[in-house]
Amino acid sequence: MAKAALLVPFILRWEGGYVNDPDDRGGATNRGVTLATFRHFYGSDATVEQLRTLTDAQWFHIFKTGYWDRWQADQIASQSIANLLVDWVWASGVHGIVQPQKILDVESDGVVGPKTLEALHARQAEELFYQLRAARLAFVEEIVRRTPSQKKFLRGWQNRINALQFEE
Repeated sequence: MAKAALLVPFILRWEGGYVNDPDDRGGATNRGVTLATFRHFYGSDATVEQLRTLTDAQWFHIFKTGYWDRWQADQIASQSIANLLVDWVWASGVHGIVQPQKILDVESDGVVGPKTLEALHARQAEELFYQLRAARLAFVEEIVRRTPSQKKFLRGWQNRINALQFEE
């Protein structure tokens, strides 16, 4: 079964430290954690300064409970598929569940339950990985088509997605 600790270095390699790019719809962000997400976990009165000083323990708690566990990734047999799915929900929120559910032909409700996991495990892992990765690339391209101001992020998004490789 997949292990959260194996995905952590990948995510941290692609996420910088504290940034507050006016074109980034996430606003103030530290290691990929937006202020809104930080407040969800640590209270609506959490400050930008608290986000700026995000600890490793806080980061891992957010990653594990908010993203890894949301995909029930401990129950996914393929580490490669778990990595791709959890990184998608990390980067795109509920779309990282709904879009794969459409591919798996299960109810696209944004909640990973037994039917989603069953459909995922019924597919051949390598074929599914590449189908999901192609869908994720199309998803980020659609973001840019709908919101041209996001074009400056496209190459980085594509590089990140393409850096995810299938391994047995």
